[in-house]
Amino acid sequence: MKNWYFILLITALTTLLSCSTAGTSEDFKVYAWYKWSADVSADSLRHMYADWQGHGVCAVCVLAGDFDLARTDTASRIAHELGLEYHAWVPTMLHDGMDSTWYTVNRLGRSAYNKEDRAYVEYYATLDPHNAQVVEWLVDEYSKVAELPCVDYVQLDYIRYADVVLAEGLWDKYEEIGHVWCDTVDGVRRVYEYPGADYCYCDSCLADFLSQTGVDLKAEMANGVDPATVDAWAQFRCDNITRLVNAISAAVHERGKLVSADVFPGPSSYARWMVRQDWACWDVDMFLPMNYNDFYLQPASWIGSVTDEEVASTERPVMSGLFICQDWQHKASVVDPEMSGLLPSEIEEAVRGAYLAGAKGVCLFRPDFMTAEHWDALQSALYHLSSSANHRAE
Repeated sequence: MKNWYFILLITALTTLLSCSTAGTSEDFKVYAWYKWSADVSADSLRHMYADWQGHGVCAVCVLAGDFDLARTDTASRIAHELGLEYHAWVPTMLHDGMDSTWYTVNRLGRSAYNKEDRAYVEYYATLDPHNAQVVEWLVDEYSKVAELPCVDYVQLDYIRYADVVLAEGLWDKYEEIGHVWCDTVDGVRRVYEYPGADYCYCDSCLADFLSQTGVDLKAEMANGVDPATVDAWAQFRCDNITRLVNAISAAVHERGKLVSADVFPGPSSYARWMVRQDWACWDVDMFLPMNYNDFYLQPASWIGSVTDEEVASTERPVMSGLFICQDWQHKASVVDPEMSGLLPSEIEEAVRGAYLAGAKGVCLFRPDFMTAEHWDALQSALYHLSSSANHRAE
């Protein structure tokens, strides 16, 4: 019988050594998220990897077509040929075309199986993590990814429910298309859970919640109770996600591979109440919180403070996710907040804040958004971190 603890140790040492030789700083790593689209050739991908590596990137987190084993195998082999650590980045809960009973049902009784009923955007085809068939299918699919020889980490993304509360920086964008879930009282915006994105109210979830807690949520709602005020109901959804994560992690670990997870900031300040991620309880090997400050209408300095909370919540490594503004010279006129992000002048503060908070590195979204000015700022930030560390050592 395989001793998977030993295999995990060897894998961890191998990937650590790879990052130590590829990164600019011995102790603080630079990762990158990238979606490998169908119009980009393998040769082009190789050139991009090499370019990013030249700027200090030591690990790539690549979305190669969900559970597309052939493309994932190619992307991971190229990464290993260059000495890069490879994370097979795959959305967990967003999968179209599955059995209609596999999808979450919102508070209004509408299933995410139907495109016209999905929250916010058409691709929010959210599966139900409480559904045993969904769990079995996801465990099996991630296990296949873990068996690819050059995959170091299986990376879980969208491992959550839909955003029952959106980050404040996205409010205006989604209010414009009819998703109004906040109002203004005496000049102050009041936030509440958006019923159209509040999942899952399927019969199975409600029945199991009743069995576990004795609370008949459907009857409570009929009597005027706001389900957002029922703490046990929020925890029930958090626990559904946690069980799914830990089931996937167990299967991946059995195959000698590691697990990383893309999560919302927090977990207490945002992740738990926005998307039901109680991620400090997850049995994974690395967290990559998406600390996208512009989404929360926060300055770059916020990245340090939220990373401090994240590092304090777990003993696992934390890589602070940074959102990069590609058209940074025109950021003030960018209409879509999801195309905003860090300016070159903000990179050093973001990196230093993450480092001082105890993060093991940063992860760039996206490396192809990084301009020459961004890369220069990153190199300067890493140089200053290295110089400070050497000075303290002396």
